[in-house]
Amino acid sequence: MSGSRERILARLRGRRTPPPPPPASDMRPFAAHEWTQEERVERFRSAIESVHGEVHRVAHDGWITCLLERLQARGITNLLAPADTALGRELRHAWPADGPELLRYDRPIEDWKPELFHQVQAGLTAARGGIAETGSLILWPGPGEPRLASLVPPVHIAVLDADQLHTTLLEAMRAQHWARGMPTNALLISGPSKTADIEQTLAYGVHGPRELIVLVRE
Repeated sequence: MSGSRERILARLRGRRTPPPPPPASDMRPFAAHEWTQEERVERFRSAIESVHGEVHRVAHDGWITCLLERLQARGITNLLAPADTALGRELRHAWPADGPELLRYDRPIEDWKPELFHQVQAGLTAARGGIAETGSLILWPGPGEPRLASLVPPVHIAVLDADQLHTTLLEAMRAQHWARGMPTNALLISGPSKTADIEQTLAYGVHGPRELIVLVRE
């Protein structure tokens, strides 16, 4: 019996055709679209607005005025803003005395967690860049702009320079030399916080900001 089995298996092995070699892998990225800056800005705006975000195109010297208008329209009376960054210094130098109160993230989280989670109404951060293809902001948290500044307040306002808006993530990584060093957390934000229940009812602001406002400086 064992001899018959071996003869059958030998015939099967002899007829077996070895599988063809796998095709050579091509790991090169897909060619990026050759978009102009205007096309990148419009693609970015369209993607953000499609998920209930806001994008406002402003002049470099007009972003603070636009920011004040957005805060006033929502009745916001305080704003968590960086103090020791270029954006924060520019903001605080030009901020009107009757504007919303400017808050600083200058204490350990344990010392002001109730205030941060329940009283801060809006947070302002600078965007390191943006991705037009997906409508994403690139945030580079650090001591001056901690990660929670963009994740906890119900309204997140980001300032993005148009010349730092890239077509794809790969393009942004190369142009900004990510390989040279990254922070502990690098954030990609593609709209306000949203989630859905089992019936697919969409809700905003459950796990983060319910509103995202982007000021694109040109």
